[in-house]
Amino acid sequence: MKIMGIDIGGSGIKGAPVEIETGLLAEERYRLATPEPSSPDAVGDVVTKVVKHFKWKGPVGCTIPSVVRDGVAYTAANIDQAWIGTNGRKLLQRKTRRPVFLLNDADAAGMAEMEFGAGRGQKGVVIVLTFGTGIGSAIFVNGQLVPNTELGHMELRGKDAEWRVSDRARQDKGLNWKKWAVRVNEYLGRIESLFSPDLIIVGGGVSKRHEKFLPMLTTRAQVVPAQLLNDAGIVGAALAARVLV
Repeated sequence: MKIMGIDIGGSGIKGAPVEIETGLLAEERYRLATPEPSSPDAVGDVVTKVVKHFKWKGPVGCTIPSVVRDGVAYTAANIDQAWIGTNGRKLLQRKTRRPVFLLNDADAAGMAEMEFGAGRGQKGVVIVLTFGTGIGSAIFVNGQLVPNTELGHMELRGKDAEWRVSDRARQDKGLNWKKWAVRVNEYLGRIESLFSPDLIIVGGGVSKRHEKFLPMLTTRAQVVPAQLLNDAGIVGAALAARVLV
């Protein structure tokens, strides 16, 4: 069975139909730039373009970088503040004229990794961290998701951790991989002191270059790269939308 998955990010909005039995994209993903400003209406228009690109008629799973409860966005990380308090599910359903399931972007990526990727069959506490424009997080306990964790906004040296440790911070500050890994180690040390994870999965844009920094990370927990790379959000969004079928 195929379900459309769409991943709304701070810089791009990408989607594709997904074979939910295998976690594979059924067609090549389609990506458009996230509009500026990334208001709910503007983002909804781009999501609609992605849906129309595939001539999609069925349900749609959609991620957003926000705490999401019952379709309502309660935070706005790397998207316009107008999202806060917006029922994104209803807005996207009205725009696309399709049934929509809306969830946190890192939760979606984590779901994909736990079902088809590096977390498959893992017990205990697994933390998925996506390093990109910001830092997304998903925590699983014996395979069960603890939704809407925001570990990218943990305090680190007086500021949100993602301002020091995200991939955008690495690029903006011109850090080489060794210097960035020092910051990541500090961040992971804080996470380990709070959650004592058995496994940490590193995803997001940097996962494609994991050999540059993963060997320099020193944690008690095993740290592995995400296997679904940047498709994880799309796949997880489609998996979440199974409830609409």
